[in-house]
Amino acid sequence: MKLTDILKGDSASSKSEKTEEKIVVPDEIFSPEQLRKVWNEFAEVRRKYQAEYQMLMQPYELKNGNQIVVSLHSPVQETMLNGVRLELGSILREKLKNNSIQLMGEFVKEGEQKKAIYTNRDKFEYLMEKNPALKELKERFGLDAEF
Repeated sequence: MKLTDILKGDSASSKSEKTEEKIVVPDEIFSPEQLRKVWNEFAEVRRKYQAEYQMLMQPYELKNGNQIVVSLHSPVQETMLNGVRLELGSILREKLKNNSIQLMGEFVKEGEQKKAIYTNRDKFEYLMEKNPALKELKERFGLDAEF
């Protein structure tokens, strides 16, 4: 097409150009079980990379039907996720037949991380949180958690 043809508004030459039509396939709705199956298949392929495998085995959450949010515990995991994001995203889109799938990471807040229970006192406090009646038993019988 020439510039003079465009200025003249000549549509004859524009008709001679081929126009490609893109076929739009609607996104299919997928179940959490289908997602888990494809996700675990990908994780098994990455099993030889232990750090990535551990990150992929962490919990994730499906939001709004197409956003997958992976729980991250450190910036290193964010880097690993960014390394596999394109490959994992394309596999998920292809196998679940849904092009609107988005994959993102979200850091776990400090309060949500579980505190490691090491000492007898820690164990007892943890159990008291689950069952407050233990505190009453401790006081009533004069028990010591530091045995």
